[in-house]
Amino acid sequence: MLRTLLLATSAGVVTMAASPALAKPKAARVAHRTSTLKTQVQDLTALVKQLSARDEALQSQVQTLQAQVNSPPVQTAAVPPPPSYGQSPQPYGQTAQAGGGSPDVSLGGQGGSATVASEAKPQPRVAINDNNHFSLQSADGRYSIGLVGVVQFDAGGYFGFHPDSRYTGPQDLSSGVNARRARIGVSGAAGDFSYTFIYDAGNSQDTTQRGIEALQLTYNGIKGFAADIGYSSTPFTLDQATSSNDLLFLERSTPTNIAINYNAGDFRSNAGFRFYSDRYWLGAYVTGPSSSSDSHTQTGERLGAFERAAFQVLKGPDYSLHLGVAYDELIRAPNSGDTTSSATSVGTPDTLSLSDQPELRIDPTTLVNSGAIGTTANPVTGGSVFDVETAGTLRNFFYQGEYFHYTVDRKGLDDASFDGGYAQVAWILTGENHKYNPLAGSYTRIVPAHPFSVKEGNFGAFELAARVSYIDEIANYTPNLSLASQTDAINGGRQAGYTLGVNWYPNSVLRFMLDYNYIDFDKSQTTTATGAPLGSNIGSHFNAISLRSQVVF
Repeated sequence: MLRTLLLATSAGVVTMAASPALAKPKAARVAHRTSTLKTQVQDLTALVKQLSARDEALQSQVQTLQAQVNSPPVQTAAVPPPPSYGQSPQPYGQTAQAGGGSPDVSLGGQGGSATVASEAKPQPRVAINDNNHFSLQSADGRYSIGLVGVVQFDAGGYFGFHPDSRYTGPQDLSSGVNARRARIGVSGAAGDFSYTFIYDAGNSQDTTQRGIEALQLTYNGIKGFAADIGYSSTPFTLDQATSSNDLLFLERSTPTNIAINYNAGDFRSNAGFRFYSDRYWLGAYVTGPSSSSDSHTQTGERLGAFERAAFQVLKGPDYSLHLGVAYDELIRAPNSGDTTSSATSVGTPDTLSLSDQPELRIDPTTLVNSGAIGTTANPVTGGSVFDVETAGTLRNFFYQGEYFHYTVDRKGLDDASFDGGYAQVAWILTGENHKYNPLAGSYTRIVPAHPFSVKEGNFGAFELAARVSYIDEIANYTPNLSLASQTDAINGGRQAGYTLGVNWYPNSVLRFMLDYNYIDFDKSQTTTATGAPLGSNIGSHFNAISLRSQVVF
């Protein structure tokens, strides 16, 4: 309106100045008035400009105040990043701590000086760590909950299967697919404690085994120390301490699986403690039955214990050397009999069975298989596994190997002893390396430096791997004699496995694995009931190719 008035006034002035009728009389007086009016117009124009500038400033202040009203209160002090301990646990079957690492996403502000009243309440935040694991955290990071899960879908086929006997033993193996793991759960922190609950809906052993994979409570309020109780994957052996999400190959080696068959492995009830840093891992645990066993129907539940010590003897920016030893003791073998309610089950022995599928879980057939060790007269009284572990990195090269010595004790018989081991190497073509995980005393899978992107021309990370494994599960056995006549003998066979693998990591969440296996299994015939000559070879050798698609979050 003010601008309109000024324009009208200016127009009037100009009209008066231009009118010939007004210009003739009193010309000097009119010229003076015109000059005065022009000056007033200029003053009014300057005033309008000042008022317009002040109006814009007021509008900016109003917008700022509205934004402050609509946004959460700014905290009075910087929000510290989540500590490296006292957080959600890192289950041995997972790669990322829930809430671990410095968050990249924060609700409610993270840092900066106070700009609002000091009584502003800190807000919860959503955090994401280096492995893209999300969690909802309290402002100080001491309380959190996050969703965790893994899906591993396998497809594979066996070819060139050659049985050594047409009378007995597997004549072929079935190709197909398997949802190896399909785990979903939550993991988080509760002050100085952390918790994990993970359910596995997959065919973990290519059988009907499924259920609680992890249900664990951990005290980790002291840096470098943790105490665990519940169900989880136990960190006995370096291969088992390595998460199944981080393995170089689709499956762990058969010698490792035989070792953890005593009383370790996944789904295992356990209680114990560990001390750890980036240079050492020391731990001791008591173990019981697995979550999927019918332990409550047994007169004697499985009971065992293990101790493990591992050290980073050498450690540098692009190299490391890992050495360790472990000892696992079977204190009491499971007993499925009930000596109080059924006469037919009186004297049911404590037994132990040591078997494994041939380093692949497409077909459930086991080759290395001790059968039930323990009889009514000679029950299993104990057993042990001694483990020596080694590993190392040199830039983009990785090595890992273990040696196992197994012993089974039986009442009235000599101890049965046998040996096994494996060695594996990996070369990362794109230059990344395997990082050390101090929480478990093992190494993690690689994270691509340049995640897959068509727009940016990146292809992720590629890795070549190779492994050789061997186990001799024959003890106190004389060939060409029947097993029935050798009461202290175990004839589980001998197996050598050779594996080549190619792994592709598009990003930190996805992985695709392609494995080739060659298995050579030898076993002597221990009876003539099947028509195969006593002492003849009833083993087999064959090839297998398998592919895994993996998603971890």
